[in-house]
Amino acid sequence: MPEISRFLGIVIAMYYNDHAPAHFHARYGCREIRVDIQTGEILSGEFPTRAQNLVLEWLELHRNELMDDWSLAESRKPLNKIEPLE
Repeated sequence: MPEISRFLGIVIAMYYNDHAPAHFHARYGCREIRVDIQTGEILSGEFPTRAQNLVLEWLELHRNELMDDWSLAESRKPLNKIEPLE
């Protein structure tokens, strides 16, 4: 699972073999969520509210970069790192 960002204990990654819709995975401790890049909808999993809000804030800042990485993942090309939330 290629890691594309890490901040405040949250790890953001994408899998090369994932299927649409375009999404990313976020891990926080032993919890994981899948987040739709276009809508911000939580597709699966659960996070504490504060951690989920941080992930969604980060998504708003980096939606275009995430879509670029999704395209790279579909082509099985190396993914770009994305700046963490500060």
